[in-house]
This record gives sequence, C-alpha cells and structure tokens, in this order.
Amino acid sequence: MDLQLQGKHVLVTGGSKGIGKAIAKEFLEEGARVSIAARNLNDLEKTKEELGKGISIYQTDITNADEREKLMQSFVNEHGSIDVLINNAGGSKGANITDTEMDLFYDTLELNYFSAVHLSKLATEYMKKNNSGSIINITSIYGRESGGKPTYNNAKSALISFTKALADEVAVDGVRVNSIAPGSILHETGNWQKRIEADPEGMKQFVKREIPGGRFGTPEEIANVAVFLASEKASWVVGTSINVDGGQSKMNF
Repeated sequence: MDLQLQGKHVLVTGGSKGIGKAIAKEFLEEGARVSIAARNLNDLEKTKEELGKGISIYQTDITNADEREKLMQSFVNEHGSIDVLINNAGGSKGANITDTEMDLFYDTLELNYFSAVHLSKLATEYMKKNNSGSIINITSIYGRESGGKPTYNNAKSALISFTKALADEVAVDGVRVNSIAPGSILHETGNWQKRIEADPEGMKQFVKREIPGGRFGTPEEIANVAVFLASEKASWVVGTSINVDGGQSKMNF
C-alpha cells in the first residue's frame, strides 16, 4: 500500500532507539525525510549510520523549553516546514506515590507531557499555514487505565486528554492529532528486556497472565500504526487513542 508519505518532513523525538527508532525507520522506508531528536549524541550518530541516508539528527534535551524552541526552529530552517511530528520521548520515574518525591512528578510530567504539549503547539503554527499536518503522541495503555508507575500513568493520561483537545481545535485547519497507546513492548534497550534478564521465569508468567497475544509487542508494530495514522489513509481519524497491545488492556474500548 502506498501511504503517500514520500518527501514528507517528519520529526521523531526520542528517535535514537526503541519505538522511536522503529518509527523513524518505517517513515524512511515510505520515502519520507526523517529527523530524529534525542539527548545522547553517540546514540543519534549510531542510529543515523544504521538507518542510512535521508535522516537528520538533532541533539537536544526536550525537557528544556528553550531547547524545544531551538529544535523546532532548526528543523523548520533546514526543511522549510514540518509535516509530521511524533512525540515519542518519555520515561518513568519514582515508585509508589507515598514514596516518590514531588520533584520526580514534575520531572516526569516535563518529559512525557509538557514537552509534547510545547512541541505540538510549535508544530501546529506551521501546519496550520499549510492546512495540513499530523501529530502523533506515543502514550501508553497505562494512560487509559491503572497500571505502571503513578508518575508515568498520570503524565500519559494527561497526554491522551491533550491529544483529544488539540485534535478538536485544529482539525478545521487540516491538522490531525492522534495518539498511540502501546502495551508492553520489548526492545534491547528497554525496561522489559532488563526485567527478562533479571527474572526470566517471572516474565514468562507475566506474559501468560497479562497479554492475550502470548508475547511482548515489537517496536515495528507501533511504527506500522504510526505511518498509517500520519497518512491520508487515516484522513478521518481525529483525536483517537489507539491501543497497540496484543489485547493487554483491560478496557472494553
């Protein structure tokens, strides 16, 4: 299927590894011009070497508002505008609520929520001028139901709510905003890989108990949904949160 993404200018945050890297690769295979942003320059350069031509890298800390503005300005200066923004950067901190310092709640919201809100606002300014664009926020099934660390759960819930609110606001301007809520996704640098190494039998039981699909998901399975959502094949998908979880979520919708 031709998703008609050739030549589209795509920015992926947290794009040097895991889900972000898989999303970048899939857009490249669709003929898009892809840029990835992350903090670690070595990881960025390694990913660029692995994925090959057609990819640009930006070293930045998206938890810093000034750096977010510089990132968007640098991207637009280099590419002329922005067609697709993937807010993928994220992570969890802390433990139980009563054992977690307030600083970690603020830090987690800055990484998972405020960075996406700010970059979306910046990108929307350019997308509205072109009457076209797609913003995709990578959230979590634990943003739709209880589970995971509270700091992460809270931030992803807020991001899903923001997705719907922004989508309804800018749909008339030709900008579509959606989110993808992954379940447990296995990749070599992720937490699930570390847990498997620490407790292989326990993780086997987790999969058997929690994931009807009988295995962990892959970053590529998230990436496949991302390119579809960014394409005109999804032209009437607006403000939606799509679970990609092998049935893991306990919700009916």
